[in-house]
Amino acid sequence: MNGTITTWFEDKGFGFLKDENGDNRYFHVIKVANPDLIKKGAEVTFEPTTNNKGLSAFAVKVIPESKYIYIAGERIKLTAIKSFRTYYEDVPADTRIDKENTVLSIGALMNSIKPKTNVKPGATRALKKLAIETLHGTTLTFSEDEIDVDETVKQLKGIK
Repeated sequence: MNGTITTWFEDKGFGFLKDENGDNRYFHVIKVANPDLIKKGAEVTFEPTTNNKGLSAFAVKVIPESKYIYIAGERIKLTAIKSFRTYYEDVPADTRIDKENTVLSIGALMNSIKPKTNVKPGATRALKKLAIETLHGTTLTFSEDEIDVDETVKQLKGIK
């Protein structure tokens, strides 16, 4: 069964978790396979049981948080991200994706199969971009033609 740790009393060695049915369950540190990862909000798997005080859990295993984020096929180590920002860049309105140098995502594919509109020569459009700077000095840039920039920023803010 899956759940989330809602309360953890480190000094007492026990806590409570909410299972996938919304029930609160007691657990003790000696029933946890990887006790060094216990913290409030951590996702866990466990075996449900009951004791004389009510619902409890045993064989608890804390699910380690991912050390990477995947953006348009690019694997980025979370601890390597120095900063990120969004910005707009004016690009020719009829510009299409450079398919040889881009990892195509669903958004990119959908954008590339949209019916073409009559675009005036020299017309531009504002293209939203996300730039991620790493501690190694590399800047990775993704456009809204490749990814959902707003959703990716939400994920990054949740991590940092």
